Amino acid sequence: MRAFERRALSEPSLKTKTFALLALPAIALLAACTSSKPTRPVAADTSKAALPTMERIALAANSCWFKSKDKDFRGYSLAPELNSFTGRPRILVVPARNPTSRPLLVVQAQGNPAHVETFGPMMQESHGGRIAADINRWASGQSGCQ
Repeated sequence: MRAFERRALSEPSLKTKTFALLALPAIALLAACTSSKPTRPVAADTSKAALPTMERIALAANSCWFKSKDKDFRGYSLAPELNSFTGRPRILVVPARNPTSRPLLVVQAQGNPAHVETFGPMMQESHGGRIAADINRWASGQSGCQ
């Protein structure tokens, strides 16, 4: 290796020195602008997400409407579909003698906090108001039957 090549490899060039001198204050300025407190991730309230909300509604509906042998739900059965890949867990109320038929009531939720929708022919019947009140109460976190 020649002498000038060794010197070129061992000594930084003028451009490198200039860049280093300009970059150092910029890095110091950026470091001064950062917060001294570490930022924490925002904790989402998972109990208000769609799946936990629908699990709560399904348990309460099963207990209050079906296991209690409520007269308004005597001819029906509950079909929960909580493992939803669409992000909309739901429960269905279907005729007890024909569980594969079209659902008469659909309760589904989506998002965080959960937005709960209730629809189907049962909502137009005399106990539709009671269904809506029960679903809203259970979705808000309350439990129990009325």
